[in-house]
Amino acid sequence: MADTKQNLQSSETIAKLFGVTPRRVQQLAQDNIIPAAKKRPYMFDQLPTIQTYIRYLSDKVAGKEQKPADTARAEADKVRAEADLKQAKAKIAEMQLKELEGTMHRSEDVAAVMDDLVFTIRGMIVALPGRLAMDVSRASTAAEASAIIRAECNKVLNELANYKYDPEEYQRRVRDREGWSEAFADETDE
Repeated sequence: MADTKQNLQSSETIAKLFGVTPRRVQQLAQDNIIPAAKKRPYMFDQLPTIQTYIRYLSDKVAGKEQKPADTARAEADKVRAEADLKQAKAKIAEMQLKELEGTMHRSEDVAAVMDDLVFTIRGMIVALPGRLAMDVSRASTAAEASAIIRAECNKVLNELANYKYDPEEYQRRVRDREGWSEAFADETDE
């Protein structure tokens, strides 16, 4: 017949036996390294607790330590986070390479180039009255004035139609943003 009588001891008593703090004993119980007979307050059956702790220390010395579930989960989370970080860094490096190659542009660069284009268009339209005033005032009929205005508008539209994508403009913006303009200028001087 098995002995069912337990010799329950507190965390403090077990801590004195193990040479650790009572908090460490409670942590060992939470990590399922040693069995707790009661959790509030923590109470331990002395003999099985000592045997389990000795087995744990032996396994630890032999390198066969069973990692608690929380520690294993934390390590798995850490490995996953490191993998995610490496993947994110690789993605950033790939995007930077595409940017340097000119196959991809940052939204702020596109917005800046488009702003420049809008200001160019605005400047052309604002200049129309000054360019047309004398010619239109000399026109003898409304049809002649309309033809002069139409011709000047067509000139502006033709200039805009000739607007082309300039990869050099984007590369210049990347160099300026990254602080490479000075280094690039030094290389071209040599």
